[in-house]
Amino acid sequence: MDINSSQAFGQRQPDTQSSHLASLAPQTHAGCPESAGESWSSSARVHDALGGLVMRLLPEPSAQSLRLLFLFIFVMGVTPSPALTAGCPDKCVCDDQLVVQCAGQDLIRFPNDLPLATRQLIISNNRIMDLPALQLNYLSDLVYLDCSNNSITEISESTFGNLRKLAYLDLSFNTLLQVEDRTFGPLSSLVMLRLTDNPTLWDIHPEAFSENLALQVLDVSRNNLTVLNISNLIALPALRSLGLSGNPWSCDCDTEDLCLWVQIEGFKFQDEGQTVCHNPPELAGQRLAEVGMQLRTDCHQGLGYWDYLFFIAIGFVIFSAGTVSAWVMGVLMVLYERYHKKKSQEQDSDDEDEDDRGGMGGGCVTQRNGDLSKQWGRAIREHLCERRGRVIHELGLDLLPPSCSASAPSITGRRGS
Repeated sequence: MDINSSQAFGQRQPDTQSSHLASLAPQTHAGCPESAGESWSSSARVHDALGGLVMRLLPEPSAQSLRLLFLFIFVMGVTPSPALTAGCPDKCVCDDQLVVQCAGQDLIRFPNDLPLATRQLIISNNRIMDLPALQLNYLSDLVYLDCSNNSITEISESTFGNLRKLAYLDLSFNTLLQVEDRTFGPLSSLVMLRLTDNPTLWDIHPEAFSENLALQVLDVSRNNLTVLNISNLIALPALRSLGLSGNPWSCDCDTEDLCLWVQIEGFKFQDEGQTVCHNPPELAGQRLAEVGMQLRTDCHQGLGYWDYLFFIAIGFVIFSAGTVSAWVMGVLMVLYERYHKKKSQEQDSDDEDEDDRGGMGGGCVTQRNGDLSKQWGRAIREHLCERRGRVIHELGLDLLPPSCSASAPSITGRRGS
């Protein structure tokens, strides 16, 4: 083969190669392969074809170049799609867009061996009776879940515990009985929720949607609801569409707030014209928006005879309680005053006793000092009188001072001596 023919062959070869690979590649569709062995055999045939073409195109390659080329081909051909990593359940179809389609397969259990990277799961039109929390919560990347037209009777907070990316959930046409507290709490990204056509659904807990701040569309039409607490629904900032039609609403004081909400923000409600009262009979067939103000008037009437009697009884009880409390407080104050006065008297008597004991000791000392002073004074006076007597006696006078008259005998006696 000359150079020109070789160049011509090299220019035409890519078309030949593409057609040859297309004939050898397995014919795929939107579903998963029937078995891992079939997928591996298809990849092996592709590798053999590529190897033969490379050998014909490069008649004298180096060993290192061949190793690198075969390694590249192996890696590019064998690495599977993330959707196929965990296989595909029986009776389901999986595709490279991470969608698993199991609708209308007469399944009675939730499908097993779902790809962990699944983003959309459709299991509608089956006979599935429950959603196993353990298997469902493995699908942490799930954003779309359609469970409509099954036989699901119960859901709880744990059912969707790890589906924080879920944005669309359809539970319509099932047999749910009630929606419990925080059932949809973990679904922080939930945008649309359909709970329609559950003929046995009679109760929705007031806190069921309190944490779904991203919720925009909520449809609870055609259930068996008679009342609905809207305290948390009004607080949802993103809610823009709410379906309530087809329920047997009881238009009484329990649904007063709901009727007023429908009247004020009627643009939010789907099929507002078909959202009508079922009970009481005099209001049957009337739209909720029409009876809002009437319910407000009927539920907030003036006070009746029993209301006044109740207030009189409550006033008497309050007056009696106040009187008894004041009496008890007065008695306690008197008792406290008496106790305090008695305590003060006891303390004063103790102080007087101490003073008396101190005064008796001091009096004895004073008395003894006084006796000694008197004795010394008497002795001094006797001594002075004796000297005066001697002087008078020597002068030959018979006069004695009056102060010495008491001691005269002693002086006279001394004169005789």
